Amino acid sequence: MHKTLTLILLIVLINQNLSGQNSDLAEPRFFDNVRFGGGVNIGLGSNYSTFAISPSAIYDFSDQFSAGFGVTYVYLNNKSTVNITTNLYGGSILAFYKPISQMQISTEYENLKINQNYSYDIDQSQWQKALYFGIEYVTGNISMGLRYDVLYDKLRNITNSSALNPVFRVYF
Repeated sequence: MHKTLTLILLIVLINQNLSGQNSDLAEPRFFDNVRFGGGVNIGLGSNYSTFAISPSAIYDFSDQFSAGFGVTYVYLNNKSTVNITTNLYGGSILAFYKPISQMQISTEYENLKINQNYSYDIDQSQWQKALYFGIEYVTGNISMGLRYDVLYDKLRNITNSSALNPVFRVYF
């Protein structure tokens, strides 16, 4: 009886020791796969100025696929013929796929609220939606390339002069 009890106790202690060693190899925590970044844009001209900031966070599901969200704020001041001040703010949903390490395919849905104030006391407000598909070159934390807005409407879009736009992203 004594030998059996000693053997059971020994097996339990060995099992506890092995279980304790496996806990050191814990699963990565959620925030170990989260990257933060985005972009900043400043444009100055004789009758036109713009400032934009777009922070975002993405989660790396694997080495190839990432997804996340972003927020955007844009300030535009156009003094050409009529003084117009425009504030845009909103959010976006992002998805990235890397078929190879230097190339990234991106999809982004963006919805911005546009508030325009004219010098002659008229205010206008509207929503502007965009659905971008892009391809980017990736090196380290930086990606750059082109994206195309499939919802682009030349008459209603005030942020872009074309459906094809350059994109530059930095994530840490």
